[in-house]
Amino acid sequence: MVSKIARTQYSPALFDLAQDIVGGLPLRLLGRWLESDQTEADALRLLAACRVTGFNVVSDSAGLTRLTAERGLMEILAIIDQPKSIVHDFGLAIGGESVGIWAADNTQMFYPAAVAAERLLAALLAVQDEVGRRCAIKIGLAAHFGDFYSASGGLYGDASDAVEELGENHVAGDEIVVSQAVVDRLPPAHGFDLAAIGEQAELGALWRVVDGPRLSLGTAKSKRYPIPYSDAFYADLARFEGRLGDRELAREMTDKYTRHKVVVLIERHGHDADSRAIALFDNLSLSAMLKDAGLRHLGDAHGDEVKVSGPIGIYTFDEPARALEFARAFRRELAAGGIECRIGVDLGPVLVFDLAGGGKDIAGMPVNIASKMAQDCGEWGKLYLSDRVRACVDAADFRERRFSVSGVELRAFEG
Repeated sequence: MVSKIARTQYSPALFDLAQDIVGGLPLRLLGRWLESDQTEADALRLLAACRVTGFNVVSDSAGLTRLTAERGLMEILAIIDQPKSIVHDFGLAIGGESVGIWAADNTQMFYPAAVAAERLLAALLAVQDEVGRRCAIKIGLAAHFGDFYSASGGLYGDASDAVEELGENHVAGDEIVVSQAVVDRLPPAHGFDLAAIGEQAELGALWRVVDGPRLSLGTAKSKRYPIPYSDAFYADLARFEGRLGDRELAREMTDKYTRHKVVVLIERHGHDADSRAIALFDNLSLSAMLKDAGLRHLGDAHGDEVKVSGPIGIYTFDEPARALEFARAFRRELAAGGIECRIGVDLGPVLVFDLAGGGKDIAGMPVNIASKMAQDCGEWGKLYLSDRVRACVDAADFRERRFSVSGVELRAFEG
């Protein structure tokens, strides 16, 4: 459990930032928490104002790790654009709304309780049919019904974290997995073929939607999914979708939009508390510390913050040595505060884009590799360098490690 935290523990300028960006750290909500007595009653009072009840539905691509080893960044972005558009179109058509900015290959939609569960499942089956017909990649879908907390364009709470983790790590391509709470809202003669597949601590029993009625409807194509890209880049990306495999166009777009950067991805450990409501604010406080520490160290290291979202911070540098220096300093500072972290560092071409509501996001293979090394394979307290970074820095004390992730072999150096 985190002891009471005061605003004075952060840099004075942190809460003056024009933050509260979509899908980012809700600093205004956190500021109100830090000004309170930080009791369970305070947490529940603040959360009550942003509680929403409904269906939280997430998607994630299957086989992308292997695909990114075979295709260039622009082709990958074009490939993952298609299923995101389908999820968004069908979701809007039945009364859903997008959550956050869909910069990577995953999506998140929220459907209010007024949406019938059988209508939602029929729409999700139709989404999978459409993705299977039109797209070069498969997606998995996961859904849960319950209470969530909406702040700064994101959904928070244990249940939201659990359904995101389910969709990202436990649902295969073409699959739809729903929680018991979704099944409980189906009418007796719902017509869906459901298969029990176990349970998850936060979500309860889980069911795979094997088959059932499909929803036939006109999709809402007048509104794009929440893209992070500029209009100019998205127009070029849409043009590329019709010319996948065109090496000349891919090279033209790569030269025009990407930059060669060193990417540092830091994941900090979460903290538990006796109360789930307090735990939520404790972890937001830790994320704010992540952001604060990054801003204080970046000037000396000549780097840039891309974003802090949840437990993740992503930073870019021009020089591998400065990136490593930053990562080591960051780890030391968090450890001094009793916060464990794990860090991945890779380099290569990335696309960094400004978001319409403020802030930035990033796409590219170095982000994926840094994430795989640290989040998927790494140990807490450790720092991982790709072989490309290792070749550019003095890291004699790092030992070689080999990992297998999604059928892809990764070589990393752990220190």
